[in-house]
Amino acid sequence: MKTEELFNAIRSEDLNKVEELLTKNSELVNQRDQRGSTPLLLATYYGNNEVARTILKFNPEIDAKDASGNTALMGVCFKGYITIAELLLAHNASVNLSNGNGSTALIFAATFGRPEIIKLLLKNDANKAIKDANGLTALDHAKMQKHNEIIAILS
Repeated sequence: MKTEELFNAIRSEDLNKVEELLTKNSELVNQRDQRGSTPLLLATYYGNNEVARTILKFNPEIDAKDASGNTALMGVCFKGYITIAELLLAHNASVNLSNGNGSTALIFAATFGRPEIIKLLLKNDANKAIKDANGLTALDHAKMQKHNEIIAILS
Protein backbone atom coordinates (compact mmCIF):
# COMPACT_ATOMS: atom_id res chain seq x y z
CA MET A 1 0.00 0.00 0.00
CA LYS A 2 1.53 3.30 -1.15
CA THR A 3 0.06 5.35 1.74
CA GLU A 4 1.79 3.17 4.32
CA GLU A 5 4.99 3.29 2.27
CA LEU A 6 4.87 7.10 2.30
CA PHE A 7 4.36 7.28 6.07
CA ASN A 8 7.24 4.83 6.62
CA ALA A 9 9.48 6.94 4.36
CA ILE A 10 8.57 10.04 6.41
CA ARG A 11 9.32 8.24 9.70
CA SER A 12 12.69 7.06 8.39
CA GLU A 13 13.41 10.51 6.92
CA ASP A 14 13.92 9.06 3.45
CA LEU A 15 13.62 12.30 1.53
CA ASN A 16 14.15 10.72 -1.89
CA LYS A 17 11.45 8.11 -1.30
CA VAL A 18 8.98 10.75 -0.06
CA GLU A 19 9.56 12.84 -3.17
CA GLU A 20 9.38 9.81 -5.47
CA LEU A 21 6.07 8.59 -3.99
CA LEU A 22 4.45 12.04 -4.09
CA THR A 23 5.67 12.67 -7.63
CA LYS A 24 4.12 9.39 -8.80
CA ASN A 25 0.86 10.00 -6.92
CA SER A 26 0.31 13.52 -5.60
CA GLU A 27 -3.03 12.49 -4.06
CA LEU A 28 -1.04 10.78 -1.31
CA VAL A 29 -0.19 14.21 0.08
CA ASN A 30 -3.49 14.44 2.00
CA GLN A 31 -3.91 10.77 2.95
CA ARG A 32 -4.16 9.92 6.64
CA ASP A 33 -2.57 7.29 8.84
CA GLN A 34 -4.35 5.39 11.62
CA ARG A 35 -3.99 8.40 13.97
CA GLY A 36 -5.50 10.80 11.48
CA SER A 37 -2.18 12.42 10.59
CA THR A 38 -1.41 13.61 7.09
CA PRO A 39 2.13 13.36 5.68
CA LEU A 40 2.73 17.03 6.60
CA LEU A 41 1.50 16.53 10.16
CA LEU A 42 3.77 13.52 10.58
CA ALA A 43 6.85 15.19 9.09
CA THR A 44 6.41 18.27 11.28
CA TYR A 45 5.79 16.12 14.36
CA TYR A 46 9.17 14.49 13.79
CA GLY A 47 10.78 17.90 13.26
CA ASN A 48 12.13 17.05 9.85
CA ASN A 49 12.54 20.37 8.02
CA GLU A 50 13.56 18.90 4.67
CA VAL A 51 10.81 16.30 4.52
CA ALA A 52 8.25 18.96 5.48
CA ARG A 53 9.64 21.31 2.81
CA THR A 54 9.39 18.53 0.20
CA ILE A 55 5.80 17.70 1.15
CA LEU A 56 4.87 21.39 0.93
CA LYS A 57 5.91 21.37 -2.76
CA PHE A 58 2.89 19.12 -3.38
CA ASN A 59 0.38 21.63 -1.92
CA PRO A 60 -0.96 19.67 1.03
CA GLU A 61 -3.91 20.89 3.06
CA ILE A 62 -1.81 23.16 5.30
CA ASP A 63 -4.35 23.32 8.14
CA ALA A 64 -5.37 19.66 8.19
CA LYS A 65 -6.10 18.47 11.72
CA ASP A 66 -5.17 15.14 13.27
CA ALA A 67 -7.58 13.03 15.34
CA SER A 68 -7.02 15.35 18.32
CA GLY A 69 -7.81 18.43 16.25
CA ASN A 70 -4.22 19.67 16.12
CA THR A 71 -2.69 21.25 13.04
CA ALA A 72 0.96 21.01 12.00
CA LEU A 73 1.50 24.57 13.28
CA MET A 74 0.10 23.67 16.69
CA GLY A 75 2.39 20.66 16.88
CA VAL A 76 5.56 22.55 16.07
CA CYS A 77 4.65 25.25 18.59
CA PHE A 78 4.25 22.56 21.26
CA LYS A 79 7.56 20.94 20.32
CA GLY A 80 9.50 24.17 19.72
CA TYR A 81 10.42 23.68 16.06
CA ILE A 82 10.70 27.35 15.04
CA THR A 83 12.19 26.69 11.58
CA ILE A 84 9.19 24.57 10.63
CA ALA A 85 6.82 27.12 12.19
CA GLU A 86 8.36 29.77 9.91
CA LEU A 87 7.99 27.43 6.93
CA LEU A 88 4.33 26.69 7.69
CA LEU A 89 3.51 30.37 8.17
CA ALA A 90 5.25 31.17 4.88
CA HIS A 91 2.80 28.70 3.31
CA ASN A 92 -0.16 30.49 4.90
CA ALA A 93 -0.88 28.20 7.83
CA SER A 94 -3.75 29.65 9.86
CA VAL A 95 -2.36 31.00 13.08
CA ASN A 96 -5.60 31.25 15.08
CA LEU A 97 -7.21 27.84 14.60
CA SER A 98 -8.07 25.93 17.75
CA ASN A 99 -8.22 22.23 18.57
CA GLY A 100 -10.97 20.34 20.41
CA ASN A 101 -9.86 21.87 23.72
CA GLY A 102 -9.84 25.36 22.27
CA SER A 103 -6.05 25.55 22.32
CA THR A 104 -4.28 27.54 19.61
CA ALA A 105 -0.67 27.57 18.43
CA LEU A 106 -0.10 30.61 20.69
CA ILE A 107 -1.56 28.81 23.71
CA PHE A 108 0.72 25.82 23.05
CA ALA A 109 3.78 28.07 22.68
CA ALA A 110 2.91 29.91 25.91
CA THR A 111 2.24 26.73 27.87
CA PHE A 112 5.46 25.04 26.80
CA GLY A 113 7.75 28.07 27.10
CA ARG A 114 8.55 28.94 23.50
CA PRO A 115 9.23 32.73 23.52
CA GLU A 116 10.75 32.91 20.03
CA ILE A 117 7.78 31.08 18.56
CA ILE A 118 5.42 33.42 20.42
CA LYS A 119 7.15 36.42 18.84
CA LEU A 120 6.85 34.78 15.43
CA LEU A 121 3.14 34.00 15.92
CA LEU A 122 2.40 37.55 17.10
CA LYS A 123 4.16 38.94 13.99
CA ASN A 124 1.78 36.75 12.00
CA ASP A 125 -1.36 38.12 13.68
CA ALA A 126 -1.89 35.55 16.42
CA ASN A 127 -4.84 36.62 18.54
CA LYS A 128 -3.83 36.90 22.22
CA ALA A 129 -7.46 37.17 23.31
CA ILE A 130 -8.53 33.67 22.21
CA LYS A 131 -9.53 31.52 25.17
CA ASP A 132 -9.40 27.74 25.38
CA ALA A 133 -12.26 25.52 26.58
CA ASN A 134 -11.36 26.42 30.19
CA GLY A 135 -11.59 30.15 29.47
CA LEU A 136 -7.82 30.65 29.60
CA THR A 137 -5.73 32.76 27.22
CA ALA A 138 -2.10 32.20 26.24
CA LEU A 139 -1.11 34.76 28.90
CA ASP A 140 -3.06 32.83 31.55
CA HIS A 141 -1.18 29.64 30.59
CA ALA A 142 2.17 31.45 30.71
CA LYS A 143 1.34 32.74 34.20
CA MET A 144 0.36 29.26 35.41
CA GLN A 145 3.70 27.90 34.15
CA LYS A 146 5.62 30.92 35.52
CA HIS A 147 7.17 31.63 32.11
CA ASN A 148 8.21 35.20 32.97
CA GLU A 149 9.71 36.04 29.58
CA ILE A 150 6.51 34.98 27.86
CA ILE A 151 4.36 36.85 30.38
CA ALA A 152 6.30 39.99 29.47
CA ILE A 153 5.84 39.40 25.75
CA LEU A 154 2.10 38.75 26.03
CA SER A 155 1.31 41.51 28.57
